[in-house]
Amino acid sequence: MAYILALNCGSSSLKYQIFDEESASVKVSGTVEKIGEADSFITQKYPDGTKQKKETAMQNHSEALGVVMTMLREASIDMNDIRAVGHRVVHGGDKFNSSIEITDEAIRTIEELSVLAPLHNPANLMGIVVAKQLLPNARQIAVFDTAFHQTMPDYAYRYAVPAAWYRELGVRRYGFHGTSHLYVSKRAAKMLGKSAGETNLITLHIGSGASACAIRGGKSVDTSMGLTPLAGLTMSTRAGDIDPGIIFYVMERLGITAKQVETHLNKQSGILGLSECSIDHRDVWDNIAKGNDSCRLALDVETNNIKKYVGAFMAELGRVDAIVFTAGVGENDERVREQVCAGLEELGIKLDKAANDGALSRTGAGETVISVPDSKIKVFMVPTNEELVIIEDTIAIANGTYNPNHLDMAYSFV
Repeated sequence: MAYILALNCGSSSLKYQIFDEESASVKVSGTVEKIGEADSFITQKYPDGTKQKKETAMQNHSEALGVVMTMLREASIDMNDIRAVGHRVVHGGDKFNSSIEITDEAIRTIEELSVLAPLHNPANLMGIVVAKQLLPNARQIAVFDTAFHQTMPDYAYRYAVPAAWYRELGVRRYGFHGTSHLYVSKRAAKMLGKSAGETNLITLHIGSGASACAIRGGKSVDTSMGLTPLAGLTMSTRAGDIDPGIIFYVMERLGITAKQVETHLNKQSGILGLSECSIDHRDVWDNIAKGNDSCRLALDVETNNIKKYVGAFMAELGRVDAIVFTAGVGENDERVREQVCAGLEELGIKLDKAANDGALSRTGAGETVISVPDSKIKVFMVPTNEELVIIEDTIAIANGTYNPNHLDMAYSFV
């Protein structure tokens, strides 16, 4: 047996997947939720659809990984058969433009970059350190959220702030959700019957976190998230783009600290802040049906902001082959997709309502064309698979076949 373990350590969660190289299939996957809370739990899933849930207190990611290893052993996974671990690392700054094998120097650099992603990189690092301890014979690979966007030109990633901020503090646009944008862009190229290098796309990763990406010739040339994942689209609890002056105004009027403002913008804004109801689109839509105007406003703001980025990226790209919806909301909320595309017919975007209504990944729908046949710009729903990118990068680095230029990388899904 030869297994690859994919690890995605979030601020209070941990997702994992065991991939069997011989059968090229997922053997076990799971999620640990509410790490650090008394009611933390783990849910392990098997290929036949069965699930195993265990409720146990896990105070940190070290304890969580220990529970994961126990659950994997109970599922007859021999730890000695795990030859490599692929770690999702959120922020690689401009230090990493591809996936890498983790060295002591890389760990130090990822730690230094934690100031740019304080909610994510420390958790990613803990996963790396603990995995090295628990699986000393496995190779450790880092796959960065930011790497895909390192092809952006300087005029797209630089902010119009004092140049010293960029030189000394690294203040620039980095972008995130790179593995997702990479995966769906290559699948969209396949659906268009073109190579990735021939396609211009706008990919919309709309989930709890959300980002848009402008892709020219298969490479990211602009994206909505910035120095941190707080910028861009309206998200579940994140504000997205706002006037920076709001921060100074609120701090002065309410007498609160920068840290408190950061908490408000990251955890109490977005859909939740506007609706004062929920972060779950299903709940928000239910409340709209009951006449809740705050919920109506929340989704109108969300879809209008997505629409604005679509328009901006169309202008930036000049030619667009397709718009791609992906991630939790993008794959499963047909009404959001409809609102985003509404009124864009004169720009060559024509949605097929019946196809759109049926394109829900939660009910088993796969990659679907949701535009009418004569739509100049195609519209796709493509279920993302970030774990597969992590696994294939990890295998390639372990085998010595990895190509840091993703356009030339031999992915199975191209």
